[in-house]
Amino acid sequence: MRSTRALVKSFLPPRPKNANKGTFGRVLVIAGSEKMAGAGVLCARAVLKTGAGLVTLALPKSRQCVAAAALPEMLTLPLPEKEGLASVRAVPVLQKFILQFQPSLLLIGPGLSDAPFIIPFLKENTLPSVIDADALNALSRQKDFAEILGGRFPLVCTPHPGEMKRLLKQSVPTGEAGRVRAAKALCARTVGVTLLKGFHTVITDGKAVYINPTGGPALAKAGSGDTLGGMIAGLWAQSGTAEGFSLKTALKAAVCGAYLHGLCGDLAAKRLTDRCVLASDVADELPRAFKRVLAR
Repeated sequence: MRSTRALVKSFLPPRPKNANKGTFGRVLVIAGSEKMAGAGVLCARAVLKTGAGLVTLALPKSRQCVAAAALPEMLTLPLPEKEGLASVRAVPVLQKFILQFQPSLLLIGPGLSDAPFIIPFLKENTLPSVIDADALNALSRQKDFAEILGGRFPLVCTPHPGEMKRLLKQSVPTGEAGRVRAAKALCARTVGVTLLKGFHTVITDGKAVYINPTGGPALAKAGSGDTLGGMIAGLWAQSGTAEGFSLKTALKAAVCGAYLHGLCGDLAAKRLTDRCVLASDVADELPRAFKRVLAR
């Protein structure tokens, strides 16, 4: 079915008047490297702009000051690194942080490159997760990534067609029916929600299927996917905290995130033209996008 404004409005998490920042969830973003330090900032900013209560960005120690200055509203967690990438020694640092601060969920992947900690960390992870970008690429290099994920935690995978090809070891059809089949195939292996990016993004839990109608060429630019991942994580943090972290709330967050992301791109394009929209401009349109979706 096509996602609609009314559907997205019904899926959005509530905002009770007596809330505090804990009401809206705590997100751990694991993203960035020496060459792609901005990826984590784009994610974390989108998490907060969608309404999550708290976000911590874990990234290589050498990039910590740069990131903190770019977004003072977030916390940062410096990770051990080697040659500009978070090293295997990051795993116990992340585990200690999770045990101590108990984040609601995590977003992992954007800008990590081929950091060697990704698979050892995912093998031990139990938090609800949005898995994107280089975390998907790391999984695609494993003999059987289904064993690593194993249905131990609810998750959303957000591949673009190239990442999906690497995960499924086959080309992704360009037609809608073929894209839906590919998305369902990944759901079967991950026991999670799949969001297959592209024109008319496909979102499915393996049963229900939603086709996103918003978005266009303004979103075809570096960093756009990082912003989308942050939006999904921020929305899921809120709905999961209110209703429980499950595939049901994961699906709702993915549907809402895709719709709002595309709508923000459309709104930004009207203001800036398709050519001139940056990923940070997309997140800036969230206030107008929310107002449009929530309007009576």
